Amino acid sequence: MLLDLQHVQKQFGGHAVLTDANLFVNDHERIGLVGRNGSGKTTLIRLIVGSDAVDAGTIYRKQRLHIGYLAQIPAHPGRTGRDVLYTAFEEVMRLGEKMTALEQEMATGGEMERLLELYGAIQTRFENAGGYVIESKVNAMIEGLRLTPFVDQSFDTLSGGERTKIGLALALLQEPELLILDEPTNHLDLEAMAWLESYLREYPSTLLVVSHDRVFLDAVATRIVECEDGELTSYNGNYSDFTAQKEKRLLDQFHAYTEQQKKIKKMKETIRQLRQWANEGNPPNEKFYRRAKSMEKALERIERIKKPQLEAIQPDIEFTANGRTGRDVFEVQQATVAFDRPLFHDVTFYTGHGERVAIVGPNGSGKSTLLKLLLGTLEPDKGIVRRAERAKIGYLSQHIEFDETHRLIEAFRDRIAVDEGKARHLLARFLFYGASVFKPVSTLSGGEKMRLMLAILVHEDINVLVLDEPTNHLDIESREALEEAIERFPGTVVTVSHDRYFLNKLFPITYWLDGTMTRFEGSVAYALNKRMQSFSEEITLPLLKEKRKKTDPKVQTAAEEEQLNRLEEAHRHLLEKMNETNDLEELMTLQQQADAMQSEMDDLMTKILESL
Repeated sequence: MLLDLQHVQKQFGGHAVLTDANLFVNDHERIGLVGRNGSGKTTLIRLIVGSDAVDAGTIYRKQRLHIGYLAQIPAHPGRTGRDVLYTAFEEVMRLGEKMTALEQEMATGGEMERLLELYGAIQTRFENAGGYVIESKVNAMIEGLRLTPFVDQSFDTLSGGERTKIGLALALLQEPELLILDEPTNHLDLEAMAWLESYLREYPSTLLVVSHDRVFLDAVATRIVECEDGELTSYNGNYSDFTAQKEKRLLDQFHAYTEQQKKIKKMKETIRQLRQWANEGNPPNEKFYRRAKSMEKALERIERIKKPQLEAIQPDIEFTANGRTGRDVFEVQQATVAFDRPLFHDVTFYTGHGERVAIVGPNGSGKSTLLKLLLGTLEPDKGIVRRAERAKIGYLSQHIEFDETHRLIEAFRDRIAVDEGKARHLLARFLFYGASVFKPVSTLSGGEKMRLMLAILVHEDINVLVLDEPTNHLDIESREALEEAIERFPGTVVTVSHDRYFLNKLFPITYWLDGTMTRFEGSVAYALNKRMQSFSEEITLPLLKEKRKKTDPKVQTAAEEEQLNRLEEAHRHLLEKMNETNDLEELMTLQQQADAMQSEMDDLMTKILESL
């Protein structure tokens, strides 16, 4: 046992965030913490790490429990991103420095026997602490999380997203007993997400992960804990298991609630009947009164089952397409864009009427820039961009900007011309109720700003949607509402996103942007798979071409022996490459290739032996 929360309560400003939270965390578990925005997940984490105190209840922690949690990334003046990563091994590196100092002392001639004995003791501690693999661990993390473009820059000059990625890598390298990760897939591209999933499946520490990434939770979590109505409910398995179990639990609870309501109704009817019979007696029948009173007390003692909410509260999103765009909506030919460096070149892109197209690729590859070309807010350095004349484009930017001096309802009415009463009615559909519509825009959370932008977008005159990271900041319920709205929208949709569940569900055409553009006739999962196959074929196809050559039977055996020699040489190179790599994803790919090659060699050897 690492952690045990019993009947924990926490209030803020008279508002109960946690009312009866119970959670038990065992060693080596991988727990996914889910819940609506504002349900208390961040409060729970702050209580676990000890930065806030409980109002009631108890938190038991294992003695000397080391918890890793990156709440705020500190400054590191004078250090590069790589230097920051090496701080995870400060104690071990101090041992290395002592070894270096002893080596210098031995080179200048000292008490050799004493120095050797001391050096051997320190070297043993250094080796046991993993000192000789520190560099390979750091390099594997840099490669896996795609930190190479900025890891050697001054840390304090990095962007917020780049610092967050360095912070994530640092937290993983520290390997505390309990590691808490808050939205770890934010700021990661698709390939980095896949690498992180593989890495965390083999991670030695206990994990508590807060995430709205459903694919990530499916891949990593062994238990889901939902934070809802101030309480915590645990479900064994990953996110898909959780959704199935929760649906069954709600249906069972609704059945129990319905049966109890029938029982209560029947008891109330019996009490009414007994009182009527008692009053009809002459004189009134005390026996019936006593039975009615006894039944009333029994009714009061019944523990009422709360009526479950079978449908999650979601924003009411409904996009309407006004008019047709024509057959060709967007067409880009041989477009090149460069700022201080080349961003992409010779990009070709096409979207037809009614198509749903996803644009994906590494961070910094120019995806948002490509959207600006489609919108006409940016011109390419070279190439042609065409858009349908009748296209009415609704654009959702990942950088949501409102006048910070305005209140929420004013920001809405700036874009949608309606009176205040109508505006309040429309905003209520997006979960802005009562006085919340008068909140200053500057105080809104990322999720609230995104819901406000969606509320504006659904009331604009559009027939094309261009979405830049639309699920950012949205909780899972709001993401599901957005997905359903896009599914019903009859117009054209182009999106940039890293949300694989969202992409796989809605977008059957994928463009991969990485310097240039590749089109895949399939979802992002299909595109990722095709890219992996392409990488594999680059290595294996040249080695297997000889197999397809037909030769004279007399020289067949000699050709097969020559092919076997080539395969053995290639197999040896693969094994050497496996020993050199620190990238888990690449290692898995190379292992598959080596296994396939070994099977090929075995078959070839059998044929050669049969022909002798």
